[in-house]
Amino acid sequence: MTVLRAGPLSAEFEAGNLRYIRYAGFEMIRAISFLVRGRVWNTFAPEIADLTVREDDDAFRIRYNATIRDGDATLSYRARIDGTANGKLSFGAEGAADSDFVTCRTGFVVLHPIVGVAGQDVEIAHVDGSVEQGRFPELIDPVQPMKDLRSLTHAFAPGARVTCRMEGDAFEMEDQRNWTDASYKTYVRPLAKPWPYTIAKGEAIKQSVTLRVAGVPTVAASTDDMVRVEIGAAVGHMPTLALGCTPAEAVAALQHVAELRESGIADLVCRYDPRDGYDLAAVREFAERLGAGVELQLVVPSVEGFAQDIEDAAAVVRRAGLKLRAIAVSPAADLKSTPPGSTWPPCPPADAVLRATRRAFPGVRLGGGMLSTFTELNRKRPPLSLIDYVTFCTTSNVHAGDDRSVMETLESLPFVTASVRAIVGDKPFVVGPSSIGMRDNPYGAAPLDNPGDARMAMAGRDPRQREQFNAAWTLGYVARMAAGGACRIAISAPVGDFGICGTDGPYPVFHVVAGLARLRGATRYAATTSRERDVLALRAGEDLWLANLTAESVRVAAPGSAGPVLTLAPYAVAVSRV
Repeated sequence: MTVLRAGPLSAEFEAGNLRYIRYAGFEMIRAISFLVRGRVWNTFAPEIADLTVREDDDAFRIRYNATIRDGDATLSYRARIDGTANGKLSFGAEGAADSDFVTCRTGFVVLHPIVGVAGQDVEIAHVDGSVEQGRFPELIDPVQPMKDLRSLTHAFAPGARVTCRMEGDAFEMEDQRNWTDASYKTYVRPLAKPWPYTIAKGEAIKQSVTLRVAGVPTVAASTDDMVRVEIGAAVGHMPTLALGCTPAEAVAALQHVAELRESGIADLVCRYDPRDGYDLAAVREFAERLGAGVELQLVVPSVEGFAQDIEDAAAVVRRAGLKLRAIAVSPAADLKSTPPGSTWPPCPPADAVLRATRRAFPGVRLGGGMLSTFTELNRKRPPLSLIDYVTFCTTSNVHAGDDRSVMETLESLPFVTASVRAIVGDKPFVVGPSSIGMRDNPYGAAPLDNPGDARMAMAGRDPRQREQFNAAWTLGYVARMAAGGACRIAISAPVGDFGICGTDGPYPVFHVVAGLARLRGATRYAATTSRERDVLALRAGEDLWLANLTAESVRVAAPGSAGPVLTLAPYAVAVSRV
């Protein structure tokens, strides 16, 4: 990563693209990237050659060649980036397919930040030359809030505005908070066009994005390097913390009951898909030995025979001797994404599925919604009158796998929970099992294999699950979801790719899970910090938890026995009594 500067203009250059474009210290644009995505929406890493970087006080200039490879197919382009002290920045790419190249999207992607932008005015210039006044959505838009775009102009600081002009094709915007990305994404090639599609051999590609600043910020950006914590009044109680646990994970977890009992977890959320071939005996045994209750998430495979599927599942539960605290149900078709403009796949009616489940599991709390992501819940709402609670999941590596993008997903969660509350009203909602890695892939057959333990998008096995990074991310996730009103939060798993324990003992996240599990029902207080992107706080009972979300040490002024100032190491978690 290289920080580029031209007077008050700055940007980070990383892997051929730009991040955190700022003017006078204020973030204007989260990222500008030229991206090539494969036939299952995987993002290719460009091979960069002939890179030149030139800088002086008033300007910077970058040139490079890039090649994208997908097996024997290749696509090449030449990139140019120019920035000047007056706030103008341009990023262009010209190239062609060296052979027929199959892609779901090839072109520029612009990310607008969400904090300070959501709900704010924007001037929208369309491809046909028309201009209208609009707003960035406050609640998360399930489809595309803006289409046929040529440019967007909005304030990024008091007294200053930025215009982002996009050339080369029609652009449109999607609300990436649907996937817990901390951005609105403006991208090339509308989703209404077919995908994947083929760029023919020799077909030219020419696109550009240009930023221009108007005005000067009338206030100065904060330079305080101290993070300050503020504790407010009581605002509720801590939700139940649960672990995700498939039947396969339960089989493996039986070998680690002694260690896992120390976590204090008293609830398991078990995804049961009869197509996997497992019964539920191991789940019952593990739950009994752990002293935990079980919530079942039932996948219903059939469209026409859904009622029989549900009766069969009830028989499996009875044979296993499993006592359920709750059951949530979803047709298998709803585990896959149906993007805007696409045809919904055959699926049994939600009301009929829920009534059949109520009959098969009398006296058990019934949940509906989505066993997949919030994205699908936002696009397909459940019949609230037939259920006792609403459920959904999230994953943090859908679009990007680097550390900063994954940690940034925590920024989106207040918008997610506000949008869920707008959907469900006063109906209780639960979330998870959620994790950094992808448990299910709504966009392909399965999460991507990751034998090399890379930090990559759409991977199931993520190395950070076993690292201190996940301890900080999990504390931040629970803090955000608790503040948003979730009454049960399921994260991680006992063991395995999503586990809190490994063969050599507990991972760092184990200790966060154990500490938070014992706070179930404790009084929760409002807790904020002066830099929520860097440090998050959770106050419950007499405990104050802090998580450093950055790769740098951070000084924090916190109340309580920790003293007036403490230093949090990268991704550190600290707890003190207040």
